Amino acid sequence: MLKILVAVDGSELSLDAVRHALGLRQQGLAAEFVLANVQEPASLYEMLTMRDPEMLQTVSTGAGEHLLERARQLCTAAGATYECDVESGDPAHMLIDIAERYACDAIVVGARGRGGLGGPMLGSVSQVLAHESPIPVTVVKHSQPDDMASHDAMYAHRATPGDAMEVVVGLA
Repeated sequence: MLKILVAVDGSELSLDAVRHALGLRQQGLAAEFVLANVQEPASLYEMLTMRDPEMLQTVSTGAGEHLLERARQLCTAAGATYECDVESGDPAHMLIDIAERYACDAIVVGARGRGGLGGPMLGSVSQVLAHESPIPVTVVKHSQPDDMASHDAMYAHRATPGDAMEVVVGLA
């Protein structure tokens, strides 16, 4: 069984990556997932005003857990096996570290997320991953809104024995 790291920053683009990975599974790929969120390190202002490193870590982890919630819901609705990891640091390099720690076989990431406009075609995180990851990286383009709604609805329906359900998944 393959283990796939899916980078999730809470954006719709990162949820497209989750949907893509679930679509691969739906088409027969034996896979389980690591949903990973990387929080930026605390700013100097945050360190000076909060002063408690444990509290900063708690806030950071809580924010990451919150951003993973929708991805968790999609995986749970699809019946997929997954683990979650929230870390702090440089997002691209930390995602590579997480993938190595969990012995992942591949990484799936949205084309652009909250990282800004780091490159003409890819977000800065996906661009670094594509160039520096020792394992394959799939960069997923943004889906059309109608595609996302129908995909989410597909996983919201729990098939029962005797149900005939034709599933067509558009992969980016």
